[in-house]
Amino acid sequence: MNSTGQSKAYLFSIVLIAIIGGLLFGYDTAVISGAEQALDRFFRLAPDFTYTKLLHGFTASSALIGCVIGGAISGFLASSVGRKKSLLIAGMLFFVSAVGSWRPESGILPYGEPSLPLLVAFNFYRIIGGIGVGLASAICPMYIAEISPAKIRGTLVSCNQFAIIFGMLVVYFVNYLIRNSLAETQEAIQAAMVEIGWRRMFLSEAFPAGAFFLLVFLVPETPRFLVMKGKEQSAMSILTRINGKEEGSRVLNEIKDNIVEKKEKLLSYGIKVIIVGALLSFFQQAIGINVVLYYAPRIFENLGASGDSSMIQTVVMGVVNIIFTLVAIFTVDKFGRKPLLIIGSVGMLVGMLALAMFSFLDLIGVGALVFIIIYTASFMMSWGPICWVLISEIFPNTIRSQAVAIAVSTQWISNFLVSSTFPSLSEWSVGGTYLIYAIMSLLSAVFVWKFVPETKGKSLEEMSKLWKK
Repeated sequence: MNSTGQSKAYLFSIVLIAIIGGLLFGYDTAVISGAEQALDRFFRLAPDFTYTKLLHGFTASSALIGCVIGGAISGFLASSVGRKKSLLIAGMLFFVSAVGSWRPESGILPYGEPSLPLLVAFNFYRIIGGIGVGLASAICPMYIAEISPAKIRGTLVSCNQFAIIFGMLVVYFVNYLIRNSLAETQEAIQAAMVEIGWRRMFLSEAFPAGAFFLLVFLVPETPRFLVMKGKEQSAMSILTRINGKEEGSRVLNEIKDNIVEKKEKLLSYGIKVIIVGALLSFFQQAIGINVVLYYAPRIFENLGASGDSSMIQTVVMGVVNIIFTLVAIFTVDKFGRKPLLIIGSVGMLVGMLALAMFSFLDLIGVGALVFIIIYTASFMMSWGPICWVLISEIFPNTIRSQAVAIAVSTQWISNFLVSSTFPSLSEWSVGGTYLIYAIMSLLSAVFVWKFVPETKGKSLEEMSKLWKK
């Protein structure tokens, strides 16, 4: 802490705890990548129903239904119980989902016997976890944006995306270790995966989920929420520790000047700001990124990799994702949001066009792997982190909770539609599916160029003036 009362360690420790929610977001959504093929084999053994491709697409994506619900209620929770308590609720849901997905029988159904009631119970627990993800996806970047100084806000919110991708990398690695610890031969591993492997993968999330829930008790509520509740002294204390006394006082006055309009209606700034936020969310999913993340081992196997090497290639992809997310973190507050989004869209367009071509020509191998990496790297340095930065900062203070909820719900609805239709679409035409994602990448670049304003360096309070223009 310096002479002005500012403590960078205090700020970074708060952000570090908040981004564990992002890590759990990534962990929960990607854990299915290692387990989905074993779940497919397990439920195909059920005697009381036929487990179809459509049902498997739903099971692999069912958490996304919860994500839509969590995103939809995030605005209500954030504005009523606060950002901190919303994070506590998310942590509790992550833990319940992890334990429930491990043992969906819950002591009621017979253990290890696939059936329609067990499938329903499993999807119920995955949806519970999805609600936690939906809450975390909205509240974590909102919390970090509201606690951070304007000049480093983009960097700190981007750290949340780094945590999401890191969570995915961790679970890819954990899935790989669990899979290889089950048996010696490939045949024995596959049998053990159907029996206990997928269960252990879901249970592994309980440990970071429990830690997150306990650590959130240590962080403060955001100054903006405290001012909305009339607790200006508490808000000033936190702002002083983050910004120093003089800057903290200035930020407090700015919040107070802006917060008097807190009863404004959602469309007080026009429909355009809501549409821009919703379309940012739509395009982040419509370009097909989560198909690559959720079904990575299956995609690599379709490209010619064996079961073990497909898991290794998935881990390699996770490492590449980490590296290029760091590129975004170190450039978002220097180059701005728009240039990085457009560059990323062009890179994704190239990657998906090449994958479509390889698929149509039935060419598999290293070339396809290279273009998958180009595609995911382009996403991770642009749309991955920067979409969340923009969603957390682009809306005026007085409508942020409601507008973020709409944007996040749009994102998870898009995610569910894209992810759940991939198995059926790829059965129709793998190349045609990739071509659809390529077209969406092109449209995303045009959308950003024409409609998205640059927000680099602007305070959250300035967003009101930006949209009033």
